[in-house]
Amino acid sequence: MWLDYSGKVVLVTGGSKGIGAGIAQGFLAAGAQVIVCARSEPEQLPCVGGRRAMFIATDVRDGDSLKALFDTIERDFGRLDVLINNAGGSPSAIAATASPRFHESILRLNLIAPLNAAQHANRLMQAQAQGGCIVFIGSISALRASPGTAAYGAAKAGVLALVQSLAVEWAPKVRVVAVSPGLVLTDQAHLHYGDDAGITAVKASIPAGRMADASDIANACLYMGSPMASYASGCNLLLHGGGERPAFLHAAQVLPT
Repeated sequence: MWLDYSGKVVLVTGGSKGIGAGIAQGFLAAGAQVIVCARSEPEQLPCVGGRRAMFIATDVRDGDSLKALFDTIERDFGRLDVLINNAGGSPSAIAATASPRFHESILRLNLIAPLNAAQHANRLMQAQAQGGCIVFIGSISALRASPGTAAYGAAKAGVLALVQSLAVEWAPKVRVVAVSPGLVLTDQAHLHYGDDAGITAVKASIPAGRMADASDIANACLYMGSPMASYASGCNLLLHGGGERPAFLHAAQVLPT
């Protein structure tokens, strides 16, 4: 079975909640030894069939904390097969009034931290006979306007550039790819889309008729990290359910709504 991760070690940064927890559950179900990291341990760790993810407290923005994470993985497991660079995010903020310190913090979390994590992962993977795969979790925000999260969108655009460059530098042993979700339905969806009526309206704007859920992202990561995707490197897998209906079509009333 190509998606059998038995005997493989997988790290999911920010894997204790939201999309990251869903990705961790997907790899657990596929048989992997899964490690998740976050600044504080959640009440409940990702668990599938009695198999639970291992938690290591880490602030991915802190160089010493990040080094300690990978040193622990090397000591305890002796290998790392897949890194899911998932930790990130941003609160809404208007670019005109947000402070320089705020912008710097968003860039540090969403661009610099994943680059540093990838560097550590590459060091381990280059020493392994079969190399490894680094999956950056991108965002549709890198590919279209991101009002309210301008710095986040810029950081995610930077991530896509990183993926292309690292894929060339670290080949052939280490594959570097991106998986970029569109709109995802999570426990915090109401913060972005409002009440149930708002969420329903957003769903209706997507050709697939729904937002993604965490399992959709997990399935993409399982594929991209597997031998089935052995020729995929330097690329971006965009998961947006067909995209968003262009506003001008609704305004012009050219096509049926």
